[in-house]
Amino acid sequence: MRPRHPSPGTRPGNTALSRRTFLLGTLALTACGTSEPDGTIRIAGGEPGGFYNDFATLISRLAPSPLTITPVQTGGSADNLRHLREGTAELGLSLSDSAHMEPGLVALGRVYENYLQLVVLRNSPYNSAADLVGKPVSLGADGSGAALQGSRLALGVQEQHYPLRNAIDALMSGEIAALLWSGGVPTPELDKASGIRLLPLDGFLPKLRHEHGKVYERVDVRMGVYGSPVDVPTIGTPNLLVCRPDLSAEYAGAVVRLLVGKAAELVPEQALGTQYLDVRSLIDTGKVPLHPGAATEYRRLHG
Repeated sequence: MRPRHPSPGTRPGNTALSRRTFLLGTLALTACGTSEPDGTIRIAGGEPGGFYNDFATLISRLAPSPLTITPVQTGGSADNLRHLREGTAELGLSLSDSAHMEPGLVALGRVYENYLQLVVLRNSPYNSAADLVGKPVSLGADGSGAALQGSRLALGVQEQHYPLRNAIDALMSGEIAALLWSGGVPTPELDKASGIRLLPLDGFLPKLRHEHGKVYERVDVRMGVYGSPVDVPTIGTPNLLVCRPDLSAEYAGAVVRLLVGKAAELVPEQALGTQYLDVRSLIDTGKVPLHPGAATEYRRLHG
């Protein structure tokens, strides 16, 4: 398919993991035993109204018998990784920067890209992130990728952490000056909230890449999204579909066949410019290695 146009384990800025930490993390991931004991795979998705939740719902509906996938609503990336660690989900969606911090993790594919969105009211006096210093701002829900990225941006704001719908309500009522969200564009919940606009975030990109590597890249939210008269430059982060290493090769291969065979149908309606879902990008999972069963299936499907 052609494109259509708080930290889980370490503190922000401290990404180096000791050998002991790595080994303990790997043991935690593998200690739960064999996955999918009853033949059902649970996928940790995200908040209602967000891309993760929509994707998890779609993949569960499209899974062919006898493969059964059940979506689990969560707070986002860090929360999904917790579900994997605790064995309460077999699959999870995660921003790649969060996934890179989780030892012992493996991936089934790079599925699409999140756009970091700093949202203010259209008639507000704020024109840059610097204007928000000292102001109350929701930096994503606890357990979300936006919360991790918000901490790395170091905006100097009064931090709040609301789920998206609560954050929108707080923005509209004047309780907060802005909200930070990481998701597809347009995000339906934001698209329904009239009178908003995005602030550019591309100025933070050199700092993020210097401190955390090339996992971050510049992307543009296109003119017309949320009624914007211009493109708004911001920060994009790839999303990975990840799992514990004890997921069976049979199930890993079945999920890969679903990703490849149903790519067009796995794009939520809200998506504009966020999709990869072809084999060239699916296998590009960065520092998170492919599950061996997934790698075998990709080779079988595409040589």
